[in-house]
Amino acid sequence: MSDNLHSTYPSLAGRTVFVSGGASGIGEAIVRAFAGQGAKVGFVDILDTEGRALADELAGQGAAARFELVDITDAAALKAAIERIAAALGPVTILINNAANDTRHDWQSETPESFDGRLAVNLKHQFFAIQAVAPGMIAAGGGSIVNFGSISWRIGMGGMPGYTASKAAIEALTRSFARDLGPYRIRVNCVLPGWVMTRRQLELWVDDNAARTIKERQCLPDRIQPDDLARMVLFLASDESRMCTSQNFVVDGGWL
Repeated sequence: MSDNLHSTYPSLAGRTVFVSGGASGIGEAIVRAFAGQGAKVGFVDILDTEGRALADELAGQGAAARFELVDITDAAALKAAIERIAAALGPVTILINNAANDTRHDWQSETPESFDGRLAVNLKHQFFAIQAVAPGMIAAGGGSIVNFGSISWRIGMGGMPGYTASKAAIEALTRSFARDLGPYRIRVNCVLPGWVMTRRQLELWVDDNAARTIKERQCLPDRIQPDDLARMVLFLASDESRMCTSQNFVVDGGWL
């Protein structure tokens, strides 16, 4: 469970949540946060050891948590995992489309195959996860979907065009599904993180130059932590945000 989340949302207790990319980083913080609210959490990842360890840890604390080893770029496998989690934990009424890969890449060396792969890991799975959970949400009388975008394309970040193109498209995907699913009381929103201090970011990208950039660009002096994103996600998943849909919620310390 998370000790860093201060608000309690009674409407989340007993709800079934599905989180993609939930074994590490922001996804792990989200999984822990929902478990701390008494929700039933199913999550997928390609990190088998980490995912199983997290599920076992939460189960040992009395939480209902289920992990599935899944490559989210395989739409059929993703759908099957969602169906298994729903069968085990109950109908999914909260979907968190978190999984992504921001590996830097040079536009000159991209191939059609590598570009398609970037779209699959950053964009395509969000569509098919929504397609998989929407019927159950409709039957349940509503639900909440939170897609993860990024400020990267908005600040004109280069060096990873497949990633930034995907993240821009997610905002359009969010607004489109908000319109299509709104009549069923299914809310669809998008969270845009700034530079979050996950282990991956700290190991690969956050050097002294990056630290200076963060200090210059953010309005707030503190570094953004995974829990800061989890707090926003809990609010958007809960009934406290019942009239929030088709919106972007930026958690970037004032970078934009």
